[in-house]
Amino acid sequence: MNTTKQLALLVIALGSLTVTPVANAQTVLKFSHTDQQQGARQAGALIFAKKVAEYTNNRYKVNVFCCGQLGNDPKNIEQLVSGGIDFTVSATGSYAPHVDTLNLTMLPFMFDSYEQGWKFYDESKWLKAQFDKAPAKGFRFLATWEAGFRSMTTKDPLNSPADAKGKKLRTFPNEMMRWLLEDVGFGVQIMPLPEVYLAIQQGAVAGQENPIDTIYSNKFYEVAPHVTLTRHVYSPIPMAISEKTWGKLSPDDRKAITKAAQEAGEWNRNEVKASEEKQLAEMASKGAKINNPNAQPFRDAVKPTYEKAKAKWGTDVDAILADAEAVRKALPAKK
Repeated sequence: MNTTKQLALLVIALGSLTVTPVANAQTVLKFSHTDQQQGARQAGALIFAKKVAEYTNNRYKVNVFCCGQLGNDPKNIEQLVSGGIDFTVSATGSYAPHVDTLNLTMLPFMFDSYEQGWKFYDESKWLKAQFDKAPAKGFRFLATWEAGFRSMTTKDPLNSPADAKGKKLRTFPNEMMRWLLEDVGFGVQIMPLPEVYLAIQQGAVAGQENPIDTIYSNKFYEVAPHVTLTRHVYSPIPMAISEKTWGKLSPDDRKAITKAAQEAGEWNRNEVKASEEKQLAEMASKGAKINNPNAQPFRDAVKPTYEKAKAKWGTDVDAILADAEAVRKALPAKK
């Protein structure tokens, strides 16, 4: 075969090839959180990942890392700021080291129902102003997901603040939560969530406090069987994206990812609320002792928490409480 014919065949062969443009290559994003595989947080993250793929025509793939594999909550938020991960979801108070006023979302006994909490997080002008500070800190909030109302699991019965005296309770690093628990009477121990089960089992702490979904998915009731429904703080989990990641997205991709976050958050809210009674019943069937205490002694005990908050944050306390009061009036709790 002569050289001219060989070149002609080569041109024909090359012309038949389909070349995928580099611009269509899939981008992989990391989503890290600290909850267990069976928790609603993990399920919501997987729904989010699926929707991101769908809404971006598979140009983005979200890999979900649960159970603190990439770090505890403070570390995840630090990585969000540095661009080491792309997404996380954590209690509002976990973001407070970066936006200090978010400590106030942990004020005790502000809400009596999920519906009140949802309305506040969706409509509070004060909260929106705090969330708007986040991009300058290296991340931005896309949607508010749900964890629920925080309650306590302890080795011994907890019927009133008197039962807390001399006992150490684990919580996450948040100034307001520390004040609250100390005012109830506990000593406070800060530690990462994945370490808590063993710490209770070994007697390093007498128990812990978390929403029911987190208590259930981490099986804390196995080592601290007294589940006391104090519901002392409403604790949703805003989902955030790294500002570095946001800056790389096109306007259309920003809309797609925000839509995915909000839709996954809506599912997450409904799932956590709907599952709470079922989870409590299952824990009880496995030996947990569910206790609905008289809330008033706990409410009385944490009055100094409000005084400390007022001394530090001043008019911000008035502003958040005004928005919370408006929500309670609009959606009075059922008796």
